[in-house]
Amino acid sequence: MPLHAQAQAVCDLVNAMGEVPPSDERLQEVRDGFATLVVMGAGAPEPVFEISDLDADGVPVRVYRPSTEPDLPVIVYFHGGGWTIGSVDQFDLITRQIANASGAIVVSVDYRLAPECPFPTPLDDCWRALVWTAKNAAEFGGDGSRLAVMGDSAGGNLAAVCALLARDAGEPDIALQVLVYPVVDCEFDTPSYRENGKGYLLTADDMHWFFSCYLGDGADPTDWRISPHRSPDLRGVAPAVVITAEFDPLRDEGEAYARRLEGAGVAVTHIPYDGMIHAFFGLSAAFDASRDALQRVSAELRQAFGTLSN
Repeated sequence: MPLHAQAQAVCDLVNAMGEVPPSDERLQEVRDGFATLVVMGAGAPEPVFEISDLDADGVPVRVYRPSTEPDLPVIVYFHGGGWTIGSVDQFDLITRQIANASGAIVVSVDYRLAPECPFPTPLDDCWRALVWTAKNAAEFGGDGSRLAVMGDSAGGNLAAVCALLARDAGEPDIALQVLVYPVVDCEFDTPSYRENGKGYLLTADDMHWFFSCYLGDGADPTDWRISPHRSPDLRGVAPAVVITAEFDPLRDEGEAYARRLEGAGVAVTHIPYDGMIHAFFGLSAAFDASRDALQRVSAELRQAFGTLSN
């Protein structure tokens, strides 16, 4: 289908502001530009019963508790931004929405960013926070035995890898992995990269730069901890929800990962959003599809946690 009118409006606005070619020298400008986009598109903050900033074994996390009910299921959330931009503060609005819609506690992880802290530091931070959450959820009203991982874009990459690490380690037990237009491969020559690599918010040049920042001086981009689609075996990993957007360079790799998971016997729900662009999920003031995706993901989470009727 054609680009949705709401997506067209966002693209027109961003393109009119002028492209900021990503580079190490303009890192702060790129980060500031992303923060501006979030402020414009995310909407007003929803009230949440309780929000607290905690230390997860050395990793800062922000915990969103939607109600006073005890033993709530827990979602560990990894924000997007190419491993390079974004923060817990900038994703505060969407994590509030996820907590309220799902009825689950959300633990939003403020992992360290590249290029200052390249691979494997962001992944190590996320894994440490996930393990800590499983062991300490009761301290903030959560049930560590009902646990999901979730992330968008590079955060989806980190969630997918953490799900694989949990499978290999035998713990923690992950009820569901929610991957929102995830980065799962280092292949830049898919049809969606060729079709959507320029003019649709996230560009192919952006992705090349994000990868260069994350890889640092010597990491192998084909390492499955960077490109989980290249994991030799996906069997036994947690059930998955995969969201993709039609006008997104990452569309094809997200679809391919969903197919590989399904082929490995993993229960998968793939939700494609026609006419949408990258980043729509977190911009509920700009996209009706954002609110629809939030409700669909929340229903999948409630099903996985056994709270669908709540």
